[in-house]
Amino acid sequence: MLGPVFNREASVAPKRSSTYLARGIYLLTLFLLLCTGYLVLDGSRSLFANSDAAKFGGWMFRLLAPLELVILSAFAAVGAAANVAQEKDRRTLLLLLMTRLSGFEIVAGKTASALLTPLSLLVVSLPLFLTLPLLGGVAPSQVFAVFLVIAVSVVVSASVGTVVALWREKTFQSIALTFLILLLLVAAGEILASSPIIDAAWATAISPPRALIAATNTTSNVMTMLRSGEGWFVILGSIVSIAVLAIGVSRVRIWNPSREVRLKAPEPETSEEYMRDLSVADPASGASAIDAESPATPQSSEGPMSWKVRQPRHVWDNPILWREVRTWAYGRKIIMIRSVFVLIFAIIAAAIWYQVQSGVAMEPSGRIGRAFPAVTIPMAALGVISLVLVNALAVTSITGERDGLALDLLLVTDLRPREFIFGKLFGVMYAAKELILLPLALIIYLGVSGVMTIENMQYAILAAIGLYVFVTMLGIHSGLNYVSGRTATLASLGTVFFLCVGIAICMTIMVSFRGAFQLQLAPFLVMILGGGAALFAALGWRNPSSAIFTAAFALPLITFYAITQFLLQTDHLYVAAALIFGYGFTTAAMMIPALSEFDVPLEVEPSDSPAELSA
Repeated sequence: MLGPVFNREASVAPKRSSTYLARGIYLLTLFLLLCTGYLVLDGSRSLFANSDAAKFGGWMFRLLAPLELVILSAFAAVGAAANVAQEKDRRTLLLLLMTRLSGFEIVAGKTASALLTPLSLLVVSLPLFLTLPLLGGVAPSQVFAVFLVIAVSVVVSASVGTVVALWREKTFQSIALTFLILLLLVAAGEILASSPIIDAAWATAISPPRALIAATNTTSNVMTMLRSGEGWFVILGSIVSIAVLAIGVSRVRIWNPSREVRLKAPEPETSEEYMRDLSVADPASGASAIDAESPATPQSSEGPMSWKVRQPRHVWDNPILWREVRTWAYGRKIIMIRSVFVLIFAIIAAAIWYQVQSGVAMEPSGRIGRAFPAVTIPMAALGVISLVLVNALAVTSITGERDGLALDLLLVTDLRPREFIFGKLFGVMYAAKELILLPLALIIYLGVSGVMTIENMQYAILAAIGLYVFVTMLGIHSGLNYVSGRTATLASLGTVFFLCVGIAICMTIMVSFRGAFQLQLAPFLVMILGGGAALFAALGWRNPSSAIFTAAFALPLITFYAITQFLLQTDHLYVAAALIFGYGFTTAAMMIPALSEFDVPLEVEPSDSPAELSA
């Protein structure tokens, strides 16, 4: 029904051991979070009473449901975009377009293939969620309503990721635009929710988080739910997915091949050097031979005769850095990504400015019943968006070179490892300068306006710079160590996502039980050890070292310490020092082997592309 692209993926996926490993790890992670919440809650109060068990079930349901929404939606969006982008980088999408496959079979097949893993993870987690109604506080209808909302959100994310990747030429453009478009939907929902003249149901209809919150609070059956705000989201999300896929089906052969890969006829040489060489090669023919070869005879030696010939540009001593800074290495459409990010920055900055002007940002967190200042959530959201985009730019700067077979050529030149590594590091940070400088400028505004002290502002800036260097080096490290561009992208973004989500979960649990900090360390040790093992698998699976092993297991513990210090509202010097030391050591653990050994794998992995297998 969906064509050979989907049929092949559906037949090959069950044969991969990684398919079952991912399902097991995902389900085990959710179960460990459930056990962690139980241990933390059981340490502060007994769960023998039915009321306490019901509160625990409802609380864990409202914690795990948003977590699953974020994880699966992000996985579907990034996986779909990276899958199509890898086909375009390897030029295998052109082979698919040359076959008899229709546009529907290509677009729908790619989208359905990207949905196999996230939807299977959603189904696997259903039995775990159905155990929560046994504790009380959660109805089975709430579980099914939440899963319906998550399924629609996953389908929308995969549809947008596939079509955007078919539209754009570069991998970074595909991933970044997909990520920003989905964020704009969430921002639009928040704007509509804050408007007094618009019904709140419309905000629920376009915002997945609001639809999920409404679904967790519903007590009606699925049919009744479809007539409410979350039901509108299900209907509208389905319509949007179909419309987006229809656009992709109709435009797939118009967008592809893009202008960057279309072959052009060679232009005639008109430079003076070429004319002189031609005259030397055939002196007997004289000017007649020149006239026969060229449409115009040079009249002056001051410069090229035609606009088609340009003067050579001076290349810096580090050609990698020169290309990143002085050329459009990531395509001219990166301006669109910067513009969308500036729009999101303006929305968040306006919200923070309103809080500062109204005085909400100045109130102590303990006095207003919050665990942290009011500006923390919008600043954290902007920081996470910026870090994810910078990391995506870093990893695609390497995977694009590898998939385009340019990395092989670079490795046989006389470039030194430090020229390549530092050229990519500083080049990526220069290309992402707007993504880095705007959040730092907002931190400076908070310091100048008095929301934070000048001293804490300096600590925050130093910690932010350390995090930006870390995510950039993480992307370069993943791109160099993973042969598959899609695997490298998922591993790099997954690591950043894991750290951000882990921080959010820790803060949520700590805030919920602020009076029992002494009871939280033991349960969190399980999460810290599990997170360390996952980090070591992501960072050192190919070239393990004692430094990466130490960094992988120390980084979650250092992050836990920094969160604790931040929530206790003590001197932020300890928070900044812990973050700079922990993430700085991890950055050095990834950078030093790259500078000394520069061991880059060049073997070709078995391809997942049907075009490559049929070629």
